[in-house]
Amino acid sequence: MARTQSVATPDGPVTVVFTDRADGDFAIDGPQAELDARRRAIVDRPWTWLRQVHGGEVVTVAAPGEAAGTEADGAVTTMPGCPLAVMTADCAPVVLVADRGVAVAHAGWRGILAGVIDAAAAQLEAAGARPVATLLGPCINPEAYEFGAVELDLAAANLGESVRSRTSWGTPALDVPEAVVVACRRAGWPPPPRPVPCTSGAGYFSHRTRGEPDRQAAVVWIADGEGS
Repeated sequence: MARTQSVATPDGPVTVVFTDRADGDFAIDGPQAELDARRRAIVDRPWTWLRQVHGGEVVTVAAPGEAAGTEADGAVTTMPGCPLAVMTADCAPVVLVADRGVAVAHAGWRGILAGVIDAAAAQLEAAGARPVATLLGPCINPEAYEFGAVELDLAAANLGESVRSRTSWGTPALDVPEAVVVACRRAGWPPPPRPVPCTSGAGYFSHRTRGEPDRQAAVVWIADGEGS
């Protein structure tokens, strides 16, 4: 079931939720009534969800549900009670927690290279928010992520040689969690704890290993004193 964490900040608690297979499918184009019910079970407020395009665009949110459906891969808010969400099946769901704001990013390898984590951190910093923590949810780990040589060279040129790895069967792989660590450090944000669960495991949806269209959700919001 969903892994929920509360992060203490100087301005109050932040709630972060990473769902798994048991919580159901959060793909944005699924049956609307079922999707709405699953969202309410996590937090009963309008969500800011995104039409993710594996890029570096980040939206700023000032009210619950604002910018929902925007083509972007990250969202930032400094307002309490505004759930921000990304959906993933293998890409990394990254949550940045600051003293007066939060951000969420859909960070696949293309999005990381496009600067989605950098952009989210920069927007928080522009709002006067200072880093507190980074959380990384379930994503594909290198042991299950065989990667093409050209793309791996591109990632390593941008992020450093530490992102190179090997699959469990010995072929070249991209270490997505390490790529997130490098991107966070580059953006001046604390790196997330490792290890993180691999989506190739039976408890998660995975497009890469099983071709599944279903998605996990990563959701973050700042407490507003009204029970959430």
